[in-house]
This record gives sequence, structure tokens and C-alpha cells, in this order.
Amino acid sequence: MGSAAKTIWLKSLALVLSTQRNLMKASSIASTLVRGEMDKTVIDPGNGPKPSEQGASVANKGKAKRSRRGKKHKRDGKPRDAAVLSHDVAADVPAGSSYVSALEPDAEPRKRKRRRRSRGKGASPQTAPASTVQAQAPAIPDGATPSSVPPGGGRKSRNRKRGHRDPRGRDPQGRPLVPAHAPKHIGKLNGRANGASQEQHRPQSEISARHAGRQHEHGQEPPADMYAALDLGTNNCRLLIAQPTRPGQFRVVDAFSRIVRLGEGLVSSGRLSDDAMDRAVEALKVCSTKLSGRPIRRMRLIATEACRAAVNGEEFLARVTRETGLKLEIISRETEARLAVSGCASLVGREARSVVLFDIGGGSSEIAVIKVGENRSNRLANHITHWTSLPVGVVTLSERHGGRDVTPDVFAAMVREVEGLLDAFHCPPLAPQTHHEDFHLIGTSGTVTTLAGVHLDLPRYDRRKVDGLWLSDAEVTAMQDKLLAWDFAGRAANACIGPDRADLVLAGCAILEAIRRRWPARRMRVADRGLREGLLTDMMADDGAWRRNRIRRMQMARQDRTEGLT
Repeated sequence: MGSAAKTIWLKSLALVLSTQRNLMKASSIASTLVRGEMDKTVIDPGNGPKPSEQGASVANKGKAKRSRRGKKHKRDGKPRDAAVLSHDVAADVPAGSSYVSALEPDAEPRKRKRRRRSRGKGASPQTAPASTVQAQAPAIPDGATPSSVPPGGGRKSRNRKRGHRDPRGRDPQGRPLVPAHAPKHIGKLNGRANGASQEQHRPQSEISARHAGRQHEHGQEPPADMYAALDLGTNNCRLLIAQPTRPGQFRVVDAFSRIVRLGEGLVSSGRLSDDAMDRAVEALKVCSTKLSGRPIRRMRLIATEACRAAVNGEEFLARVTRETGLKLEIISRETEARLAVSGCASLVGREARSVVLFDIGGGSSEIAVIKVGENRSNRLANHITHWTSLPVGVVTLSERHGGRDVTPDVFAAMVREVEGLLDAFHCPPLAPQTHHEDFHLIGTSGTVTTLAGVHLDLPRYDRRKVDGLWLSDAEVTAMQDKLLAWDFAGRAANACIGPDRADLVLAGCAILEAIRRRWPARRMRVADRGLREGLLTDMMADDGAWRRNRIRRMQMARQDRTEGLT
């Protein structure tokens, strides 16, 4: 072969090889186009790290729907599936838990990215159901720092970065009330030892709202606002903390009751004794501790007859503020009567047209005459036509007549004294209604609940069996005669009376007997409730708490329906 022919052959061979290389490149490009997005690099819209795939395949594999391709409108082009779930689960699961371990497999990462399809406007996010996450992963203590988040967490979810705009996560109106001059620990959430150091200086309202939002992200209804009511009476110190539920109702979160006998010796001296004040302060310190660790939206702390009548009542309340941080207010007798009615409103039957409600206290006894027509108001206190507050209670009456050894003559003298006080109460008689089923008595006091417990022969006092119990007139008379026949030791041995009430219960029976003689009724309803419940009911109604709860439930139901459709 000549040199010219050899040159031509080499050029032809080079051209063939070049053509083959070009064809191979074209084939590679076509293969890439066919695979579509399988090899496409996904960039985080927020210029942050790429979404972590750890945990996404475990939680979502085979469960999420796939949306149609080719939709024009994408949700801002932002991936909302694996990244969101990975962050939320990692942020809400304690390190070392079994669920976190499941999200951190030891296998090497996949070499090829999972195919990602663009979702249309109505496509569903591919996150696992919140109920599944909530059931498998207990939440870490509030305030955990980023360093405490277990490995495998991805970027922050959009809800977190935007401050979580759900209306249920908003701050309550105003900061929660905390006692004046309260100790430093008051107003802080529990859990400092579990990583809450960064939040201990934040307002409770801010922390509570953020935690409510966190529960909302997991599909769980956020907790309702808490309310607190404290009643410091002549004989008892009582506290109730509750959350509103259905309209007119609430769920008790915490309760406290202790006999302090603050009015002991008040009749003879006109002053609160040092021992009585010491007992009350110790009980109030317990109440302050119970209030300190809770995000209370609103509370009301009241004092009644003992502080009203004592010369040193205001001085005592100033001491309470200094030593416990609680600032109590002395309420009027009329307010006390209205609160008792508000607390017992649910025990008035729908068929009732007239009711006499009485609250036998330690230093005073409030009586309210209620007439309910066809148009019943939501607040039963608006139907009070007459009321009175007798300056006599179980403590004051027993001190005047003696409460340990009560003979029939002593008991009769007690009844006559109360009847004399009732004679000064000018109220039209209810005779036309007393022979019909639309009239009855409601008694709220330790005396009435004690009679009910003795009547039921309970081995120990049980509020669930006592509250709302109906007693006939004959049954009440039989219980009073039974207690009058017992001596002091016999009364103290009864589980529903005990030694603390053994010297007071017959004085309460004498007040009850005088009321029954003034307003005879075929039956009486027992109420183990009173001022605290009235305080809570009024505060929740004034704040629209039940309306807010209804809105919460509607929003939750709407969200559940939306998630069910996606």
C-alpha cells in the first residue's frame, strides 16, 4: 500500500472512531433524559443542607400516595415529605430511645437517590400519620437544645421556621397570673434537670403556646388553659385547678383541702389567734407550691367570714402575701352567696321552678332563693330573687353552745338561735310550690355531705357517690337523729366524719334543721361543690374559655378531615 493510500485509510479510521465516540455520547445523553429526575440533584429551597433520608423510608415506605405528574402548579417547589418528618421525629424523641434507633440504621447510605416526583397543587404530603409518630415516640422535655437532638434529624420544618401559625399555638391573652411577690421558682415549667435551661427565663405564656403548637403538629389537641380558685374559709382551706372542657364543665387537674380552723376563738376575742394563722399559712404554702409549676391563665384567691370579721384580718392577709406570695381578697357576703349558686348550677333540675340553696360555712351561712322561669339564663345566679348571709356557722355555733357533748336540749337551743336569725330575713313564702316536685333544696357544705356519707354507710368518703345525691325529708331527719344519738367518740370513729369534724357536725345539723323548718321540702340534693367551682365557672365564662375550646375542636376536626382526604 502506498503512502497516500495509507494516509487515506488512517483518516477514514479516525473518522469512524470519532463517529463512534459521538454516538456513545448521544446514547448516554438519551439514557439520562429517559431516566428523568432519577439522577437530578435536589437543592434545598432554603439553601440549607439537603433533606436527610434517614427515617423517611422507615416511616413512609409504601404508605404515602403518589401524585400525578405534569401539574403546572407546585407548592413553591419545596419538598415537604421526608425532611419534615425526619426533623420532627428527631426533635421530639429522647436520645437512646428505641424509636430513634430505628431511624438510625447502620447500613451505608444509598448510592442512588430515590426518584422524586413533582406534586400537584392538591397532592398530599408523604409524611407518616402524626398519630403514629405520637404513639411510638415520647416527647423530650421542653426546651431541649439542638445539641441534644439525636443524629438523623434533618432541617427544621417550615412550621417551625415560620413560628407555627396555627391559631391554637398563639400566646394566651396576657401572661399567666402568678402570685404577687412569688418565690423565684413560681412561673417556671418543670423539667430543668432534663434540658430546659434555655427556656427557664422565658415567659410561661410563650413556652405554653409553643408547646401547644408542638402538640398540634403531632395531631393532638393542645391542652386547654388552666384556671385556679382558692377559698380560705373559717374552717377549711381549699384549692382547685381545672381546665375547661364542654360548655359549663371543666376537668379537675389538681385539688387540695385542709381543715385549718382559722376562725377558732374568733367569737370570744374578735381576733385571729396566732396558732390559727400559723395553720392557715402552712396550708397556703402548699397551695403556692401547687400553683408554682402550672401555666395558670387566670386565678382568683378569696377569703371569707373569718377574715371579714376579725380585727386583724387585713394584717393576716399581708403576712400571707409576704410568706407565700399569694394575694387574697376578702369578698362580700353577697358575692359569696352568688358564687355558691354558680358552683351548684348544674345540680338544679330542668323541671325545677323554685330552689333554696344554702351553704353552711364555718363562720357564716349563705342562703339564696332562686326562681327559674321558662327562660333560664346560662348563669343561674341571675335568677336569685332573695339572699341572706347569717352570721353563724359550724365553728361559731359550736363554740357558743359546745360541740363535743351535745344533748337534745343543747341541739334545740342551737336550732332556736338560727331560727331567730332567719326571722329577720324578709322573703315571700314559697308555700304554693313546696308541695310540688318543681321545688327542692340544695345543700353545699361539709355538714350535708357528711350526712350523705353516713346515710350511704360508706367505708370511706367518696365524692362520686355523694355529689348530686337526693335525700328525702325523712332520710335527713333520720340521719340527724342518728348523729345526735352518738357521743363524741362515736362520731369521731365514723369514716365520713372523723375527729376533725366530730365537734362541728351537730352544729351544722342545727343550722340545717332551721332552714328545713323555714322552707319545708320533700327532698334535698347534696352538693359536694361550692365557692371554688363558682369561681372557676365565672372566670371561664368571662374569658370565653368554652368558646375557645369549641373553636379548637372545630379546627382539629377540620384538620383531621383534610388529612383524611390527602
